[in-house]
Amino acid sequence: MKKPLILLLIVSFALLSCGKKEVKKVTEESKTAQEAIALAEEIKEAYLKRDLAAMEKNTTKEGYRELLGAIKSFDKAELTFSPKWVEMDKAAVSMKIAWSGKWIVSGETIEERGTALFIFEGSPLKLSRVLRANPFKQPE
Repeated sequence: MKKPLILLLIVSFALLSCGKKEVKKVTEESKTAQEAIALAEEIKEAYLKRDLAAMEKNTTKEGYRELLGAIKSFDKAELTFSPKWVEMDKAAVSMKIAWSGKWIVSGETIEERGTALFIFEGSPLKLSRVLRANPFKQPE
């Protein structure tokens, strides 16, 4: 008779202790990582729409020059970003992104994929460099 009572108490205690939701504060690092991810998406959308003003707004002067020099002509494009990790130091935020894209150029479809390293600087963050396989240099 004692075993069911003890079991009932244990189950009741477990249910009651799991009932409260603990609210965790969002860290500054988490906010910065979210800002970098949102900024990469904003730049991607500007690239797909060929919105140079939005690209310039979200990049440093050097970053904007780099992007303008990299962009190739295309009729239509689709681009998907999958952030893999974000690393922060005092001077910059680095974000590794796996990407895949499809470009249509003169009726021909070109598909590519790769991994890029986006470097953001400043406050608010702005894209300053794209290292490795730059998705904005496609199609090559």
